[in-house]
Amino acid sequence: MFFPKTHFYIYLLLIVLAACTSSEQKKEEGQKQICPADSCPLNKVAHTKQTKSSAATYMDSLGLVNLADLDSSIVVQLMYAKADNFTGKILYKNLKEAYLQTDAAKALVLAHSKLKEKHPGYRFVVYDAARPLSVQQQMWDVVKNSSKSIYVSNPQHGGGLHNYGLAVDISILDSLGNPLSMGTKVDHLGSEAHITNERQLVSQQIITEKERENRVLLRQVMKEAGFRTLPTEWWHFNFCSRREASRKYRVIP
Repeated sequence: MFFPKTHFYIYLLLIVLAACTSSEQKKEEGQKQICPADSCPLNKVAHTKQTKSSAATYMDSLGLVNLADLDSSIVVQLMYAKADNFTGKILYKNLKEAYLQTDAAKALVLAHSKLKEKHPGYRFVVYDAARPLSVQQQMWDVVKNSSKSIYVSNPQHGGGLHNYGLAVDISILDSLGNPLSMGTKVDHLGSEAHITNERQLVSQQIITEKERENRVLLRQVMKEAGFRTLPTEWWHFNFCSRREASRKYRVIP
């Protein structure tokens, strides 16, 4: 059969187009078989909603406030959600959020704003906040009948303000996200962490003058927002007295 040259090129072009269409159809069919729309991991990521942990749901049910809902720029690194604490155990199995009573949470946000006024690049890091009394019991079991017992509230006596959602363990991060040096680690149970003899600690070269100044800064902004210090722990702040707490609030079981 004889084709004019023009007809031949048109015929060749149609063959190429048909082959490309068939190839694209096969490619699409292969993609559907490998990753159907209703089961594709990418689609699942797009449509899956974040679900709260049972611990967070429990805190919500008690009327406590997730600090991140008020100020998401405050960093939360709960030290009892990992084993690097004085007990050597993970005490918060699925709690990763910092919860407080509403008044205490608002006061902490205010303290954070005061910190930023003084040092715009600084941020708070929260190491512990509301703590169930059942966790307090685990802590007490580690230190009871030892010299360390003075640092942990006995749950048999009603526990401490953490157990009401009215205390927070906190420090400061610099503009690079590194914790300011405070002379000891958070959760250090010893006289080096006391705030009543810091000048002596400096003179004895146990902590530096800069570390003392960092502690003073933390205390200053927290006090300005209404928090109270604890003599034996530079990182711990109470929002009110234990008597006031027992009168206005309930212990977290």
